[in-house]
Amino acid sequence: MTQTSPEPRRIALVDDDKDLLRSTAQVLRLAGFEVECFDGAQGALAAIDETWPGIVVTDVRMPHISGIELFRRLHERDGELPVVLITGHGDIDMAVDLLKAGAWDFLSKPFDPDALVAAANRAMTARGLTLENRRLRALAESEGNETLIGESPAIRRLREMIPVLGGAGIDVLIEGETGTGKDLLARLIHRAGPRARHRFLPLACAGMSEALITQTFGPAPNPALLSADRGTLYLDDIDRAPSLLQDRLLTFAEQRVLRQGDNTVPIDVRIIATSQPGEDGEAPRIAPQLFFRLAAMRLAIPPLRERREDIAPLFARFCADAAQRFAREIPPVTADVRTMLDNHAWPGNVRELHNFAEQVVMGLAAPAAATTPEAPQAGLVDRVDAYEKDAIITAVIAADGEIGAAIRALQLPRKTFYYKVHKHGIDLAALRHDLS
Repeated sequence: MTQTSPEPRRIALVDDDKDLLRSTAQVLRLAGFEVECFDGAQGALAAIDETWPGIVVTDVRMPHISGIELFRRLHERDGELPVVLITGHGDIDMAVDLLKAGAWDFLSKPFDPDALVAAANRAMTARGLTLENRRLRALAESEGNETLIGESPAIRRLREMIPVLGGAGIDVLIEGETGTGKDLLARLIHRAGPRARHRFLPLACAGMSEALITQTFGPAPNPALLSADRGTLYLDDIDRAPSLLQDRLLTFAEQRVLRQGDNTVPIDVRIIATSQPGEDGEAPRIAPQLFFRLAAMRLAIPPLRERREDIAPLFARFCADAAQRFAREIPPVTADVRTMLDNHAWPGNVRELHNFAEQVVMGLAAPAAATTPEAPQAGLVDRVDAYEKDAIITAVIAADGEIGAAIRALQLPRKTFYYKVHKHGIDLAALRHDLS
């Protein structure tokens, strides 16, 4: 199989024991792996997402966030990411439970270095197959599914600009209300040029802590921003970034280097930022120097209420996608649905329209039909099932795809949550993809 990733043998090694971290990294590097070391789970969580081009090896017993909790959080992000767990306590019951939950392998200290290398090799082979299959699926889907849908003049103009901006490599500021599709436009620009071969690193700027800022920009040993070299740094909600982050971003945007001790490391990265539009056409709430530095090209996505000609084609696409995802037929558009499409202001924009389309496909958005006397009433079990399914989907959407937050909002045990997800045929991966 041809390797498409520039780092096909990359391992995230996590251990709070610095001496053991160093010695284990040496074993793995001698075996030919590229190792990125983290002395705690927080740094690993900041750097690893579903695009991580490798595997994770982590100690179980660590302060603040244990290796078990790290595994669970990573598994929520990517259920196919191989995680090898290491412990000195030899808890067989815990090992069996973790393996059932999806952990790749489990080694007890003191472990045989050859056993660790063998486990890493097996995990890396599986990871390579997973990433290659995802790449092929993405290529197939990109033939038509990933695009800005609509025929309004504004959307047609943005579609025309995507290949131009993709090849130009200049920084871009995308303005638009929540749910208008800023994230999609940013990803399309990234994919349209040579940087598509490298990482698209998203950074949620709102309320970012000082510790996470340090982990991203240094002087941490392996700041997350290093992984975006030759790729794109995506700054979501830059107008909600704390002043410390805006200061760090201004310095980085001007110099494109990371400082590590007395040395500077150059980073070749293009920046795409998003923000809410300012009032009455004014600049958004961004420090003026940073705003003018990032806005080499300033794009605006109008709210859905200002481009109503785009509602019908968007609704049709979302219904088709939902029907395929939930294995249902596309229902006919009723008078109630048509009234909603024609008259609703759509304050949540495209995201709200997407949610409405899913409700229509699942039969949860036709109140008139449910109150017609002649219409047969669904049984209690069916109504409870429909309510549970809608409640779970709504909770996941409200939590922006964070499964742990959705579980807490529903006040369900984790096992019960996943049982009901399976029972009702809910595709969590597809839901989270649509929210990204």
